[in-house]
Amino acid sequence: MPNQKERFGKRRPQGRLAMAAGERRGTAAFPALTANLPRGNPVYSAANGCQYPAAQAQLYAELREAVPIIDAAVMRLVRLLGGFRLQCEDPAAQERLRETLEMIPVGGTRFGVANFISSYFEQLLTYGCALGELILREDGQPAALWNAPLEGITLRRAKNGLDVEICTGESDRLKPAPWPELICYSVLNPSPGELTGHSILQGLPFVSHVLLQILNTLGQNWERMGNVRFAVTYHPGSGSEEQAHAGERTQLLAKEWENAMREGAGVRDFIAAGDVRIQTIGADAPLPNSEIPVRQLLEQIVAKTGLPPFLLGLTWSSTERMSSVQADLLTSEIESYRRVLTPVILRVARMMLRLWGEDARCAVEWDDITLADEVELARAALLRSQAAR
Repeated sequence: MPNQKERFGKRRPQGRLAMAAGERRGTAAFPALTANLPRGNPVYSAANGCQYPAAQAQLYAELREAVPIIDAAVMRLVRLLGGFRLQCEDPAAQERLRETLEMIPVGGTRFGVANFISSYFEQLLTYGCALGELILREDGQPAALWNAPLEGITLRRAKNGLDVEICTGESDRLKPAPWPELICYSVLNPSPGELTGHSILQGLPFVSHVLLQILNTLGQNWERMGNVRFAVTYHPGSGSEEQAHAGERTQLLAKEWENAMREGAGVRDFIAAGDVRIQTIGADAPLPNSEIPVRQLLEQIVAKTGLPPFLLGLTWSSTERMSSVQADLLTSEIESYRRVLTPVILRVARMMLRLWGEDARCAVEWDDITLADEVELARAALLRSQAAR
């Protein structure tokens, strides 16, 4: 078994798969999102048959940072996942497993397997892949759970053609991670033959790019037109004396106008003699209506997340029947995500039982998603009992 020094290293606690994330490059606020997307599939390398789950990690991370509603949708799905319990055949093994999983360190900052699954699920939704590791002490007992970042990870097909090898290192010197039984790896909606999954944010970079352009243009228009600016025009008369002193009067008008509009000077009147006209710059150019295009883009984003609009604070028109259907669809979405995460929880629990020398079987029981589900289940049971009579 690997010892603690090998696992954690000298500088900071890490698992074998923990890699330092690369520093963000570029001068733009969101360089990966605002730049043109590369052609081809950067996840797959035809030269050596390797796949890189972190090929678009920066793009999806910046996507969540740039568009708050996307980040809110991911976090809302994580919270809607709900809690779970482990049931074992042996009551003593179940109690020991419960106490260990409730207090096991996660990443050095949190405790409990629930926090590990939350971070695991968030990584799975954002990048389409999730990686976790059970770290052991020197005596071979469970020490911590680690949510490993995807940077520096390379995937390749094993020699048997079925399993997946998780490797670290450069492309020409790949090193398979030892003790793969301690590693949890999941993918979301993978394509046939691929080792990586698809993020729920796939397809949103273009839509989000257009949305950011609209919002940026809206901000610029408000900066130009919301902060009212004036054009003061002085037309000197046809008299020779007025023509001769036109420059002096222009400077005097400019000075008095500056004093009248000075910040903190209060409301002051501006008095001028002669043909002086004051106009508001841009007053005859109304702001373009952005409500319809922004809503069209938000509809695309909300449809991709699978959440009802009202869960994201969008007050779109919706009937009671439509809300009920959306709630049923959301329940099926959460159940599909639970089917992906259940093997991960069982893998961690069974590995701990093996380390303790236990051979008890265990199962995962998820909490009901909402109270409305319990009401519907009770009503269905009542109808079945009435039909049985």
